[in-house]
Amino acid sequence: MNTFAAEKESTKPPKALDFSVKNLGGEEVELKKYEGKVVLIVNVASECGLTDSNYKALQQVYEKYQDKGLVVLGFPCNQFGTQEPGSSKQISEFCTKEYGVTFDMFEKVEVNGDGANDLYKYLTALETKPKGSGKVSWNFEKFLVGRDGKVAGRFKPQTAPNSEEMIREIERLLAAKS
Repeated sequence: MNTFAAEKESTKPPKALDFSVKNLGGEEVELKKYEGKVVLIVNVASECGLTDSNYKALQQVYEKYQDKGLVVLGFPCNQFGTQEPGSSKQISEFCTKEYGVTFDMFEKVEVNGDGANDLYKYLTALETKPKGSGKVSWNFEKFLVGRDGKVAGRFKPQTAPNSEEMIREIERLLAAKS
């Protein structure tokens, strides 16, 4: 069993990649497959005012840094203004057609509350700079995980994936050894 509660009871603290999730095709994916990479985790939505700028920037950053070890993981979420109403198939088609998304996308999840995905329960419990712990505030909140599997940063939805602040942190993490 790979749940947040079981991980909390363990003597060894969990890492962000100690979880499994389903991709848009419904297949179970162990996040451990991304160990040794820098991972950018983002809750996404198709009908948000931040959609266009974020999807474009996420894809650009992914293309620029994927060969150096960056992966982007998109988690559709419908908890904010019901701005992600589509099915997995509709989300996949939208991301591919509108933004040419090639980074990994997963099934729709909840990021806050009792029904939150275990990964997000873990991520939001951490006191991470610059944003800190607590609920995800809106679509496109970003978590950066280092090559060591530890969360290294949390950024507000309004922080662009290609902002100087995020690029500086991505490059720092890519330069670090795992």
